[in-house]
Amino acid sequence: MGIIKDRFKAKADSVATEIKDILKEHGNKKIGEVTLSQIYQGMRGMTGLVTETSLLDAQEGIRFRGYSIPELQARLPKAPHGSEPLPEGLFYLMLIGELPTDEDAEHVTNILQRRSHVPTHVFEAIDALPIHTHPMTMFVVGVMALQTESYFQKKYAEGINKKDYWLPVFDDSIVLLARLPRIAAYIYRRKYKNSEHIQPNGLLDWAGNLAHMLGYEDESFRELMRLYMTIHADHEGGNVSAHTTHLVGSALSDPYLAYAAGMNGLAGPLHGLANQEVIKWVFEMQEELNTDLPTKEQIAEYVKKTLGEGKVVPGYGHAVLRKTDPRFTAQMEFGKKHMPDDKLVQTIWNIYDTVPPILQTIGKIKNPWPNVDAHSGALLVHYGMVEYEFYTVLFAVSRALGVLASLCWDRALGFPLERPKSVTTDLVKLWLDGKDNIWGE
Repeated sequence: MGIIKDRFKAKADSVATEIKDILKEHGNKKIGEVTLSQIYQGMRGMTGLVTETSLLDAQEGIRFRGYSIPELQARLPKAPHGSEPLPEGLFYLMLIGELPTDEDAEHVTNILQRRSHVPTHVFEAIDALPIHTHPMTMFVVGVMALQTESYFQKKYAEGINKKDYWLPVFDDSIVLLARLPRIAAYIYRRKYKNSEHIQPNGLLDWAGNLAHMLGYEDESFRELMRLYMTIHADHEGGNVSAHTTHLVGSALSDPYLAYAAGMNGLAGPLHGLANQEVIKWVFEMQEELNTDLPTKEQIAEYVKKTLGEGKVVPGYGHAVLRKTDPRFTAQMEFGKKHMPDDKLVQTIWNIYDTVPPILQTIGKIKNPWPNVDAHSGALLVHYGMVEYEFYTVLFAVSRALGVLASLCWDRALGFPLERPKSVTTDLVKLWLDGKDNIWGE
């Protein structure tokens, strides 16, 4: 394969140079309502989806059905004696479009508790994987093993009317959501705790039960899980995990298949894996500097070193946001309340003070501010969850709330198969020369 590899590399280098030159000269030319640069550069800023559950505001951050993170923290139902919002309440809000009462949130909790039993074959599928397998791979395998339970698959095979597609999708979504904490905790205990598993506690809320099954009985950790599950739940429709779930669902793949596909996207380092990358980078900085509480000056030098090596500072920057992510702020407030003297958390705050001014000196970076991933790992480490490879699994459990609620809406509204048009660079060149219509009409 060496010869073919070399030929491919030569061809790819040639085309990449050609595209770069084309975009430099013609990047702002419009094809229909979008520019050539947008077509080549990840469809940034192209409005092409409808997602009812949330909307990302460049200045205010994520809004769930119009409510900001601070508003949700204040207005969503809480667990008894708790101060953080219950994810069940957010799920209700995304589904119904109205703030739930305490009774509404409790009803969702009861539904999820009753449907939380995970079949034995799911655990067997996870156990068949080598112990060194990444937790996200185990997680997606577990979800795929659950697909045998799909109501939609069965109903579609029987010939269900398309107007009723939403109903088995809704049922699948509830069952999948109910069982994800058990699967996530099983993976954590299997990989990191010698397979010493903890049975569910049917008296706890959805996130509190997840904390229990993970092995953390501290009530403030349960509060962290409630906050974490709420703020990571959704981020409108264009991010990789939400868009992929929507895209695969548009083919009438059932929620298990669609969600598993989305979580494979979440596992990428430019998406959900970033929270793992942040804490890994901080640990490496502490080790290199030989201190668990580096000064701002030391952090600044390490940041410059990271950038000088052609790397990014994980947790900083966002494709849409143009200010500090409110989800970061919510976690910072949690840290100040529950662990103000924690050195790792203090380091995260010192990084927050240090990194943006440095990034602002780099002209190409539009958003030098931290996103949600910049803080979450430090909070988890405080409670003893140092296994940063697992963090993305927690993200995945949370993201299920948003993408599954959206999937229910996709089918209820009868959204069609998603099938955008693509073009080749050769066609683009013909269009630029006035020799062809890029729309193919």
